[in-house]
Amino acid sequence: MTRVDFYVVADSAKQSRLSVAARLVDKAYPRGHRIYIHCDSEQQARDLDTLLWTYRRDSFLPHATADADRDAPILIDWTGDPGDHNDVMINLQLTAPSCFSRFNRVAEVVTQDPEFLPALRDAWRFYQDRGYPLHKHDL
Repeated sequence: MTRVDFYVVADSAKQSRLSVAARLVDKAYPRGHRIYIHCDSEQQARDLDTLLWTYRRDSFLPHATADADRDAPILIDWTGDPGDHNDVMINLQLTAPSCFSRFNRVAEVVTQDPEFLPALRDAWRFYQDRGYPLHKHDL
C-alpha cells in the first residue's frame, strides 16, 4: 500500500514548496529512488527544473521535464502522465492525482499559505478516509 508523507514547513511563501521538493529529491535520488514530481502547471515545472540545476554545487540530480525526456530518473511533469515511474511521487498539486496509488511513496508538501492550507487538509482527509498510512514531518 502506498505510504503518504506530509512535509510541513512553517513558511508561507509559494517558493517554499519548490525548495522542499528539491530537498526531498536531493535526499531520495542518492538512495536509488526514481522520482516523479507532479506539478500544478508547466510554469511551476520550469521553475523547479531551474531550481534543480542550481540546487547544490556539489550534487547532480539527473532530471528532465515531461516534454524533454520522460525516462529521466527524476521526471518533472505537469500533464499527469507518470510514464513508467512508480517509486516516489512528490505531489505539488493541491489534490491527490488519480495515479497516486501506483507509487510506493507519495510526498505532499505543506506550507502555511492560507490559499493552499484548506486543499492540503482535504488531501490529508482524502488519503486517511481511504486507509493509506499517513506520516507527518515538521521541517
